[in-house]
Amino acid sequence: MNHKKLLVVGELNVDIILNGMKQTPEIGNEIVAENITFTLGSSSAIMASNIATIGVETAFCGKIGNDDNGRFILQALANKNIETQHISIDDKYKTGVTIVMNYDQERANVTYCGAMNALRMEDIPWSNISDYQHLHISNYFLQKGLQKDIHTIFERAKQEGLTTSLDLQCDPENRWDFDYRKCLPFVDVFFPNEAEIKGLTQSNSVEEGLITLIPYANTIALKLGDKGSIGYKGGETFNAPAFPSTNFKDAIGAGDSFNAGFLQKFLDDAPLIECLTHGNLMGSVSTTEAGGTAAFENPSAMTKKKQEIQNNT
Repeated sequence: MNHKKLLVVGELNVDIILNGMKQTPEIGNEIVAENITFTLGSSSAIMASNIATIGVETAFCGKIGNDDNGRFILQALANKNIETQHISIDDKYKTGVTIVMNYDQERANVTYCGAMNALRMEDIPWSNISDYQHLHISNYFLQKGLQKDIHTIFERAKQEGLTTSLDLQCDPENRWDFDYRKCLPFVDVFFPNEAEIKGLTQSNSVEEGLITLIPYANTIALKLGDKGSIGYKGGETFNAPAFPSTNFKDAIGAGDSFNAGFLQKFLDDAPLIECLTHGNLMGSVSTTEAGGTAAFENPSAMTKKKQEIQNNT
């Protein structure tokens, strides 16, 4: 069978990014932003868009509202040749929106979830799931409709012969209600960052968090930003240094771009250290433009950025 490589199941929203603010907002006061960007948002869609740009055949399963933001998302994904036939339109909800207040390498987000909350396990195209090689899910804590079935989704995907990956992202409620002991055995690649692994395991350090997760995980790809990444698999730990960006704009979508670079190599059965290194490189490329996908809009320009970063390392 000719497998399509990747099915991404996840949230869909637009990002409204504000840059150039001199201070953080306070109730009762007004501040001014110097720049604004309206673009494709959501961890899942950014990852899907960027991995499609670098050559992985991709389909998306998600939910949007019947509105202009939803139509913008559909067009943005279609422009990357991403299959959108599994994206459903729900008239009861509006499409999700995230307001991003960006401060150099830090940011504050406010998200209206809307239709993303209505995505259910039943919306996943199980009748032809075996057409795909890999299932990826991002932003678990923002997708209330998937949470009760998350273990079942990954177990069923494995039974159907797919490899799998998961990026939890942060928990806005800071409860970290995710049964990693039950779910991670069915996840081939788990993508936490430093704050997420500490929050999930209630640990004081990355090392302590890894020790907690290792008995249940297959492969861990731990994202550490400008400190690179750490990989764990089969009793071995690998460290991959970062690629410093020479033209930093913002870090929005850098972790999702890491996921894209990592999974491109993973799907080609590359060694873990190669997957980590390519993930770091794609994350660095992402930071050269504002927003999560702008650095990948033009494949030839993206390739040039990648070569410049490699040459400056």
